[in-house]
Formats: sequence, C-alpha cells, structure tokens
Amino acid sequence: MKPIEKRALGLSLFASVLVSTSFVVVSSIAPMMDSAVLTFLRFTLASILFAPIVYWKTGLPLPSLKDLGRYAIISAGLVGFFWGMFESLRTTTALNTATIFTLMPVMGAGLSVLFLGERLPKRSILALGLGMVGAVWVIFRGNLADLQSVELNDGDTIFFFATISMSIYSVSIKHLHRGEPMVQMTFWIMVTGSIWLAIVAAPKLPDVSWMALPIEIIWGLFYLAFVTTVITFFIFQWSTVVLGSTKVMSFTYLNPALVLVVGLFAGHALPPVLTYPGIILTVGATLVLQFAPSKQAKRNT
Repeated sequence: MKPIEKRALGLSLFASVLVSTSFVVVSSIAPMMDSAVLTFLRFTLASILFAPIVYWKTGLPLPSLKDLGRYAIISAGLVGFFWGMFESLRTTTALNTATIFTLMPVMGAGLSVLFLGERLPKRSILALGLGMVGAVWVIFRGNLADLQSVELNDGDTIFFFATISMSIYSVSIKHLHRGEPMVQMTFWIMVTGSIWLAIVAAPKLPDVSWMALPIEIIWGLFYLAFVTTVITFFIFQWSTVVLGSTKVMSFTYLNPALVLVVGLFAGHALPPVLTYPGIILTVGATLVLQFAPSKQAKRNT
C-alpha cells in the first residue's frame, strides 16, 4: 500500500469516529426544529466556517457555470442524506437508522460497478456481506429476538432513501472530480448544498424564533457544521479520490462499534460479550476491503 493510501486509510478511520458521534447529536436536536431548516443552517454555517480556509488555500476563485453545475449534482445527494437523517429521526429510532445505514457500502459498491467500472474481487463481495452481518450483530448485541422485533415505519423508509442518496454522493465525487484542490471542491459542494436547502426551507424560515433558539440547537449546529461536516467532508472526499468509494464507504461497518467506543469514553458500561463476534466481523471485513485490489475500468473524464 502506497504512503498516500495509508494516510487516506488513517484519516478515513478518524473521520468515521467523528461521524459516529453525529447520530447522538442529531437525535437530540431533531425534534426541536423543522428538518429542512436544521439542515439548511448546518450547511450554511459549515460554508461560512470553511470559507476562510479555502481563501487561504486557493483564494476562493469563482467556478464556471459548468463546474457549479457539477458541484450542485454532487451536493444534491449529500443534501438528500442529511435532510433524510433529520426527518427520519422524528419518527424512528437511532437503532433502526443505524441498521439501515449498514446497507450503504453494498449500495455504493453496486453503484461503483455500474458507473465507475470498478471490479470487485470475490473476497471483497464476501467481505461486504459479512461486514453488514457484523454491523447488525453489534447493533442488536447478538440478540436475534431484538432483530426480529424491529418494526419499520415511515421514518425508516425516508432513511432508506437517504442512504441511497448518500451512496450516490460518494460515487459521484470520484466520477465528477476534475483535479481541482479538494478544499475548493468541498466548499462549493457545501455552498450549492445550502442553495438547494434554501429553496426547500424558505417558506419555513419566517416561522423560526431566532432569538429564542435553545442552546442545545446552537451548540449542536456548531458541532455538526464544523466537526462532522467541514472536517469529515474534506477527509472523505479526498480519501474517496485516493482509495475509491467502496473502500471509503466500508468504514460505515465500523459505526456501531465506534458508537460503543464513544459510549465507553462517555462513561457507559462495556458492551455484552455477545457483541464481540460482530465487532470482529466488522473490523475484519473493513480490513479485507481496504487491502483488496480493485480494478478500475478505463473511462474518459
């Protein structure tokens, strides 16, 4: 493995740890405000926070209309995911969404095969399946009765389509990247995402009591905007170009285990012993996918 790939691997793992904390934050503030407004504020705040970094790095050159359209296409998938996350957590549980989210690497792998010509070896296909089984195992602590008792609702349907949207976003990054600096690409994706959301949220913005926002929403939005948006967007986009979407999305399998680790630092008890086989499966599947060679079909860009 090349040094740049090792760096992308380590950064993707770090970003996955940050993402694992976002589910808790989102579930705590989602009931307090309209989903479109929350997502619009998150993207807008992230764009504002990221602007000085981009200006320092590249001088904030204005993109052409063609490039702006390219960024808008990429951001549409991202907007769909985050809006779906806020909206779904109004009517479903974090447990259900975490379970559905384990489908993303499989969805992403399928899209990579179809649109990027990526050829997955048999061991990678096997690892994708085992990783999904392991992630579900961790979520339900190895208790099949809990898995059988899960009831799907409208929120789960919304999050399922949101997960598809995230898979499309991850694949489109590599397909539509044209060699520009990643900080520049990240910034304009967030800006165009804010424009998409402004259209959806506009009718609801006048109803917001801006001076009476709960402190939980303010701090939650800052955390989501900077830590789990600006930082992770940049890392995942750069890593996707280096490693490919399938390898980057395979870190999704680690989310349930990472949530448990975050819980330990927060003072929670150790997970039950029955959880450990699932953790081993998810870690093993992720490692296999990282070190498995993937053949990229030649295509014109």
